[in-house]
Amino acid sequence: MIRIRLLVFALCVTRTLSLSAQTLELSSTGQLLDGVAALVNDGIVLTSELDREIQRIIARLNEQGTPVPDMNALVPQVLERLVIQRIQLQRAERIGIQIPDETLNFALSNVAERNGVALSELPVLLAEQGVDYSGYRAELRQQLAVEQLRQRDVIGRISVTPRELDEFIERQQGYASSSEEFALSHILISTPATAIGDDIRAAEQRINDIYERTRNGESFAELAVAFSDGQNALEGGSLGWRRGDQLPTLFADVVPGLQRGQVSEPLRSASGFHLVRLDDSRGTDPVMERQTRARHILITTNAVLDDEAVKQKMLEIRQQIVDGDEFEAVAKVLSEDPGSAVDGGDLGWQGPGTFVPEFQAICDTLEIDEISEPFQTAFGWHLIQLIDRRVHDTTEEVERQQAIAAIRNSKLEEETELWARRLRDQAFVEYRL
Repeated sequence: MIRIRLLVFALCVTRTLSLSAQTLELSSTGQLLDGVAALVNDGIVLTSELDREIQRIIARLNEQGTPVPDMNALVPQVLERLVIQRIQLQRAERIGIQIPDETLNFALSNVAERNGVALSELPVLLAEQGVDYSGYRAELRQQLAVEQLRQRDVIGRISVTPRELDEFIERQQGYASSSEEFALSHILISTPATAIGDDIRAAEQRINDIYERTRNGESFAELAVAFSDGQNALEGGSLGWRRGDQLPTLFADVVPGLQRGQVSEPLRSASGFHLVRLDDSRGTDPVMERQTRARHILITTNAVLDDEAVKQKMLEIRQQIVDGDEFEAVAKVLSEDPGSAVDGGDLGWQGPGTFVPEFQAICDTLEIDEISEPFQTAFGWHLIQLIDRRVHDTTEEVERQQAIAAIRNSKLEEETELWARRLRDQAFVEYRL
């Protein structure tokens, strides 16, 4: 197999290089230009790419205060990641995934916004950090391509069975969710790690006494200031607002079952004995949605019927219904909407955003049982009859959708790893280091 490498030489000096060499020399001085770190199918990973990625990772580790691994361990790991990325980019290109400039600019705008600057100022900001803007654009375009590939190959193929959904919802009952927030107060009677039986019994007796005093109406905040060993004792034991999925493990099973103002029974942990009080909660209100139920008739234009002819036909159909024919019966015979015609044009209960704006706007103007005048959308010409309106509690539907998303996310990491490994196993890779 013939491989062609394009090289740029200063002073127009050209030399013949062996493919097995890992460096490209400018002259007899041995000045390094670049080299091949790995062959990946019909592409390569350059040593310059490897060097840049290693330096970036080292800088990040230093910033985080994490010790840098031995280079003998770090270099192969970084190179393998670049190889896998190259394999994924090759697949994205092979199946025709392209990131248009509009999508790329939108992503760059988000980056600029997160950094508090305008898009036009982003190149300057990157330059101050030693980052080349054109290189950053190219790298971001690659990241977007890989993400789109992952959406196609992995996320879109993760299924959630009804049984998985039901089991997940059953497991979550009684547990706090990330959509809930709790304002908590806390009292701790600590026990040292070396505590013996008498010390533990004394601490347990103290927490029980305090618990009884809260049940008798004494102020939890005052008891916390007086007796708690917790870090927030002088704030009346207040822990502030905590999201459901951020609750301490000890409290996670208890807090969701408390009523506002209720104090838990004493809890035991390695640090001592605890009381937790639910001061308030939010994010648990039902999700109410304004919904409409309508039926419609759809007629589309064709080679015989243009817009004017279809509009006239719809006017005749409307008059036919006004004169006594059942909308449902006419829709079953004449409507060209395959999804609703069999049901007499009934679209079911639908919330905001379901219909195209033109359809929703007409629907919103109608009274119950009123029939619209013919109007046009991108799908064709319509007649609508409004059946009813309601405000509906969609909490359960929302929770089920959130559960589906949580199950998908729980599968995502493993499925992505398996997918990446399959691509890697199917690729030709030859290391040149």
